[in-house]
Amino acid sequence: MKIQALIAGKKVQTISADATIKTLVETLKTHRVGALVVSPDGTTIEGIVSERDVVNALANKFDSLNTLHVRDIMTVTLHTCTPDSTVSEIMTDMTQNRIRHIPVLDANKNLLSIVSIGDIVKHHVDELAGENQALKDYVASGS
Repeated sequence: MKIQALIAGKKVQTISADATIKTLVETLKTHRVGALVVSPDGTTIEGIVSERDVVNALANKFDSLNTLHVRDIMTVTLHTCTPDSTVSEIMTDMTQNRIRHIPVLDANKNLLSIVSIGDIVKHHVDELAGENQALKDYVASGS
């Protein structure tokens, strides 16, 4: 299955690199998400900032937390995908690189959406449930 099917109708939340850590935390909470794409315009990507980045900042920069901005803690080396990437490819990338969020970009490198590990797990569970039901139906029809 292609990522396009998972992102249909999904809105991606972004934040400015100039935003404060307080704004970051409030935005994560408000939208109930684990990561935000760092973007000045909702299209171009400067990085990604996640709950993990906030925790690392707390551990390493606690004394200066009030003066930090998103740009100070965001991840700039990104793993991205396209709508044509497969769920299997994304699952492998997330597992091998221990990442939980992957921005989805169009051919011009513009932000379209974001895929989370939760999206991948939900798809996998739904797929397994479908296979399980098909096997049950097959066994039942043989009786």
